[in-house]
Amino acid sequence: MAQAPSSSVEIALENQRIGAVQIRVLVICTLIQMCDGYDVNAIGWAVPSLIHRWHLPPSAFTVAFLWSSVGILVGALGSGPIGDRFGRRPLLLSSIAVFGAASLASASAGSLLVLSTLRFFTGLGIGGAFPGAATLSGDYAPRRLRATLIMASFTGAPIGGFVGAQIVALLLHQHFQWSVIFLLGGGFPLVLLLIMALWLPESPRFLAARANLAGRDRALLLRLGITPVPGDRHGLDLARDNPIKMLFGEGYALQTALLWIIFFCSLLNLFLFVFWMPTVFNLIGMTPAQAVFASSFRDFGAIWAVLYLGLAIDKIGPERSLTFHYAAGAVFIGLIALVVMPYAALLAVTFFAGMTIIGSQTGANAACGALYPARMRTSGLGWALGIGRLGGIAAPALGGYLLARGMPPRQIFLSACFFAIVAAVATALLALRGSRTETPRDRTASASPGPAQ
Repeated sequence: MAQAPSSSVEIALENQRIGAVQIRVLVICTLIQMCDGYDVNAIGWAVPSLIHRWHLPPSAFTVAFLWSSVGILVGALGSGPIGDRFGRRPLLLSSIAVFGAASLASASAGSLLVLSTLRFFTGLGIGGAFPGAATLSGDYAPRRLRATLIMASFTGAPIGGFVGAQIVALLLHQHFQWSVIFLLGGGFPLVLLLIMALWLPESPRFLAARANLAGRDRALLLRLGITPVPGDRHGLDLARDNPIKMLFGEGYALQTALLWIIFFCSLLNLFLFVFWMPTVFNLIGMTPAQAVFASSFRDFGAIWAVLYLGLAIDKIGPERSLTFHYAAGAVFIGLIALVVMPYAALLAVTFFAGMTIIGSQTGANAACGALYPARMRTSGLGWALGIGRLGGIAAPALGGYLLARGMPPRQIFLSACFFAIVAAVATALLALRGSRTETPRDRTASASPGPAQ
């Protein structure tokens, strides 16, 4: 097994204090995740209006949903080797630039073909930014709180979905056209790109390994308690082999396989809700603005999961905490699919479905970022998200197929109950991943007591 040697740099990073640098990175990464939360919902928000504007049936928009997911798949799979071998910062800057430009261009799309093509490029950008931001958050987090802080950054996704939905619902109610959805979705990340260029640092491990350090980067390392030795990579937990190959070596094979199953099922459910919930609510009698507002409670619920789920993963592990969460989500999905409820009750159940199903995916992201070491963290999360996006590709096709077959709109969500249960079982089986062989760096970091915050 390839081992990453221990060093004073690794000990400092694994036991770092939470200070201004860590908070700055966490805030910027959370803003990046907000872009994802807004964008993944944007096409779903636009469809109820475009159905009438372009005179197309709901199932026709399956192609736009699919190309969005394909773009995210390609971006997520490509992000791992780039982020682990060349750095997190260049990955994030290029991903947000592509995403923002494509989203802005979507506002002028005049046909479903053009919109679908642009959705591929927005997905490509966000597919790279999503794991890159999570990984950088983990690089600036101490080992003892890694899942908690990564999950905190992932609250940006449901916040972006919820806050964006309120703004979009208000604008649609004021008779703005669907194009405003993509104008907002492109403008925000392009402004964020400037903020990132000025204030987002590279991962401290990559900085410590550089032969020529800028003065600002040297000062940052010193604030982290690291005295850099230019060009010295010895003892740093950086990728020295193919990061994809490492996912199935070093005792990580079972963990990787189970995480891929979890992410596939979890993201299939998430995207089934994201893409089809506004349309389903529109088909059962809500206006486009009402449908966007009601479906936003799904994201509102997911925000609250961060208050306890990240800490639960850090304290008792992902097996028990996430297994219960996914199982509870299956119950709330069943209620939406099978029970006709008053409007207020539907909002409440949608809230809890989001807290358990989307909250579980957020927790799975955090667990994945914490379970893999730094040398393969972007690849581990990126490939889990990439394989999961196959579920995202299946979700729009599944929803479109069930609607085209004449299934009552709400009942298309019944299939999500099955996948939530599979995710719960796979999460429980993570307990069988066993004790892999620890690297010296792992043993030293585990033995070193973390300083008081």
